[in-house]
Amino acid sequence: MTGAAAQTDARGGQAPPERSSVGLVAVIVAATKGEPRALTIRVPDQAPGRGDGLPAGPLVPEHATLERGLRAWVERQTHQRLGYVEQLYTFGDRDRSGTATLSGVHSLSVAYLALVREERPAGLAEAAWQNWYRYLPYEDFRQGRPRQLDAIEARLAEWASEPADCATRTRRLDRLGLTFGMNGGTWNEERVLERYELLFEAGLIPEARGNPGPALPNDPTGVPMAFDHRRVLATAIGRLRGKIKYRPVVFELMPPEFTLLQLQKTVEALSGTQLHKQNFRRLVAQQGLVEETESVTSGAAGRPARLVRFRREVLLERPAPGLRLPSRRAG
Repeated sequence: MTGAAAQTDARGGQAPPERSSVGLVAVIVAATKGEPRALTIRVPDQAPGRGDGLPAGPLVPEHATLERGLRAWVERQTHQRLGYVEQLYTFGDRDRSGTATLSGVHSLSVAYLALVREERPAGLAEAAWQNWYRYLPYEDFRQGRPRQLDAIEARLAEWASEPADCATRTRRLDRLGLTFGMNGGTWNEERVLERYELLFEAGLIPEARGNPGPALPNDPTGVPMAFDHRRVLATAIGRLRGKIKYRPVVFELMPPEFTLLQLQKTVEALSGTQLHKQNFRRLVAQQGLVEETESVTSGAAGRPARLVRFRREVLLERPAPGLRLPSRRAG
């Protein structure tokens, strides 16, 4: 079929060309005092309670590359300096936020993950650092099983039982086991996006406007975000949780010198898990990830702790230096 023929609709007329727009979105992550932080901005003209968003802007001709365009928007909106940056994902679904539009514009978003040390935000967009579990509270197992899962799992069980045919019910139950560890399944901390998308499909989150489902009390799924930015955040969390197991990216979030306890708290914050102190230190030692310095902590109560630093030679010694974390059952 020729290009001209492809543009002709079934009525013999000329089909309107589909327009596309490309946006750039940044998930900027820091770990401060043992808490995972994401840099957000205030997005105007959003529904009540949905004003939090991620730094973002359109790709324009003066941007030489996608990454340069991203850095330009982040600098303008937040004044945050970016260090480690990697492309995360390209989101191209026609209706990613659940609010269908008839505008004919197919929107693409190229998302990036950036790891930084927290600085006081400035810029033009009312930027603020937020704990990322504000948006996905059910992902945080550091203090045990999150209470939000009780309400979420009860509604998911209802959703799984709704179809009339047995095959569909079985498929839904299987997905609950794979994502939320229900029915004897295992909770995999990396499946953050899969859990979010299942909640979206089941209509349990405010972003699912086209499929709202019954409301849940106190919204245990977390604070909604503008557009599909909570989905982008979920993608970034899952990517980072997986990556710390085979790449030493966690050290991008650490100061030049730190204690082993600070490192453990940072890994726990990112992974949403509680780690055994001695097992964690044994793992760090076995991997050869850090080396001791001559310095110790000062000004803190208790016995001074030895400061360590990232041992960069490990990057040359083996291809996948990281921190393997145990899986857990959701219950």
